[in-house]
Amino acid sequence: MKSSVSFGGVNPQRGRDEVTQQRSKLLLEAYFFVNNKMGAGGRMNDATTDKNVLKRVPTEKTPFEISDLKKAIPPHCFKRPLTTSSYYLFRDICICYTFYHLGSNYIPLLPKPLAYIAWPIYWFCQGSSFMGIWSIGHDLGHHSFSEYQWLDDALGFVVHSTFLTPYFSFKYSHRSHHAHTNSMEYDEVWIPKRKADTLYSEVLNNPLGNLFMTFVRLLLSFPMYFTFNIHGRPYDGFVSHFYPQSPLFNDSERKLVWLSDAGMIAAFYALYKVAETTGAAWLFCIYGAPLLVMNAHFIFFTFLHHSHPSLAHYDSREWDWIRGALSTVDRNYGILNTVFHDVTCAHVVHHLISTIPHYHTVEATNAIKPILGDYYKYDDTPILKAFWRETKECIFVEPDEGAENSGVYWFRR
Repeated sequence: MKSSVSFGGVNPQRGRDEVTQQRSKLLLEAYFFVNNKMGAGGRMNDATTDKNVLKRVPTEKTPFEISDLKKAIPPHCFKRPLTTSSYYLFRDICICYTFYHLGSNYIPLLPKPLAYIAWPIYWFCQGSSFMGIWSIGHDLGHHSFSEYQWLDDALGFVVHSTFLTPYFSFKYSHRSHHAHTNSMEYDEVWIPKRKADTLYSEVLNNPLGNLFMTFVRLLLSFPMYFTFNIHGRPYDGFVSHFYPQSPLFNDSERKLVWLSDAGMIAAFYALYKVAETTGAAWLFCIYGAPLLVMNAHFIFFTFLHHSHPSLAHYDSREWDWIRGALSTVDRNYGILNTVFHDVTCAHVVHHLISTIPHYHTVEATNAIKPILGDYYKYDDTPILKAFWRETKECIFVEPDEGAENSGVYWFRR
């Protein structure tokens, strides 16, 4: 049975007057920070003032509540104008079509040595474009696209089915992930291993094992997660996003899981007809290889969202919603921040308030950073270096020595 979501976070041991003073101080600091330094909100997060990016985030209960954070965010950040959201979707589709046009009409005309160079460039660019559109589909599932739930679901169903993602199935499991982030018992994805799992803590805990796990993660984890719940929470019985009777879903959700499956079948049938007409090799070059790049992007940045030596996991003795939501990290992906609609550099605020549209998340992040203080984690380590570091250092989790009953777990190697 799933735990209930708590939106509290104020330490009951503290007096009401002390908490009120802390909130007032934090909100005042936020006001002056936003108005005097940030103006309308910068495009990117500032680099961390503390250069030690591995400094642990506090695990004590927060001196602020979600309501304090909402008050600090400019009101317009909560608005979801359909015209603005549609612009970003239309823009991404146009970029995707441009890459398709170039790939299908011009790369085949190149001499082979140049074509061998051009195809991988196309695959990366088009795969990144796919990821941008997929990210908007993710926002549709969070109802951060427009004020119309039915429209968000209709568009999300089409967008995600196009990229072989079961829209409603993922929407439901992802909602549970947001409700139980970094809970050892109830989170839905990127569940950390324990030291007792010797396959990870011993057999694969070496450079060759790290390379193997990197290959498996980037190439296979996306479809394996949806099909067999790899990296997911353990359940009794068969778990799959394609199986309506899966314990992932409750009875009210199962009908739309069937609809998600129908969308996938329709997408596979369309791809089959395209391959029948143009050939499997053409389909792979134009669609299949970019889809693999998109899958790798997704696994790459979600792994980095939820794997960092400074972030804790909590069991049911200590977990609460707000500390779980804060156990994520923002990172700088350069131009890919824009391509991926800032899901990479403004992920913390997304976990706190997932209905803020992507084009306001950076501004919202800048508004709440003074309140979050040390509870906010931003790591400006170059992305490839960070990925390899986390692959080596975040092997399993255990409590600190002498704090085995604390309910707080840290990554180890």
